Amino acid sequence: MSSLSTLPLSVLDLAPIRAGGSAAETFRNSVHLAQETEALGFNRYWLAEHHNISGIASAATSVLIGHIAQQTTHMRIGSGGIMLPNHPPLVIAEQFGTLATLYPDRIDLGLGRAPGSDGATMHAMRRAPQAGVDDFPDQLAELQRYLGTPEPGQRVQAIPGQDTHVPVWLLGSSGYSAQLAGRLGLPFAFAGQFAPGYMYEALDLYRTNFRPSHVLSAPYAMLGIPMIVAETDERAQWLATTQQQKFLNLIRGQTTRLQPPVDTLDWLPHERIAVERHLGASIVGSPETARAQLKQLIERTQINELMINTDAFDMNDRLNSYRLLAKLRE
Repeated sequence: MSSLSTLPLSVLDLAPIRAGGSAAETFRNSVHLAQETEALGFNRYWLAEHHNISGIASAATSVLIGHIAQQTTHMRIGSGGIMLPNHPPLVIAEQFGTLATLYPDRIDLGLGRAPGSDGATMHAMRRAPQAGVDDFPDQLAELQRYLGTPEPGQRVQAIPGQDTHVPVWLLGSSGYSAQLAGRLGLPFAFAGQFAPGYMYEALDLYRTNFRPSHVLSAPYAMLGIPMIVAETDERAQWLATTQQQKFLNLIRGQTTRLQPPVDTLDWLPHERIAVERHLGASIVGSPETARAQLKQLIERTQINELMINTDAFDMNDRLNSYRLLAKLRE
């Protein structure tokens, strides 16, 4: 059983664009955060594919992964995740095969099957509404062929890509990917940072359905959660109003650019319930509070790794949260 002192900690960077900020500022912040967390001993740094979302700058996910990998030295850099149904598997194999060739043994390929966008954006990407619902396992198998050792007579190859064996993870917020990852013997990451409601059931399904493979001999589960650590509970709760506003604005169909913290939130009861549902796995508080909540979470989930997303408006508060988290392991 892992403890806080031994559990690998990783970073989920949703590449947030701040109110009054820009994508260029976001990219500078991402480099700074990756370098800082690498120095603090964090294990991986993942970026997610989203499209047509005003507050997220990581639409060209593989490009940004390469940018971060170039300016770090040993931390694993990857996707959390690439939405595979948006792309031909060959193209993703070529992109990540190129990344793995440039940065050997440092690239992860986390995959999801959601669109990462709305219906109009799906149409703009030429994505059929049901794409990925029934054929995701076939797409995954095709992608794995392009990343693996070429088969005899294989007419189409990913160059680069073949023989890179980029580690593939399945990501999800429900039981589908959990069961598929288990059956295929792949590592699984649960998206507790926005959909924690099915967390325990999905982790249980993954472990129950797990079959050993050439990739893993035992299940390996990672959990993503939102987290804000500050010197006091009061300051952490105040900083956390930024992430609350993000989900509140998402519910209202307004901009998801990060907003400054506020003393009070003007929300209706049903909006508050919805926001709290999205953030149900979040840990917010002082180092002492965070330590106690993390210990309970680790005991309940028996996870192998924890991936932290910190939505703080000010970059210094964001960096400070990861620094305080790292100190909890001492």
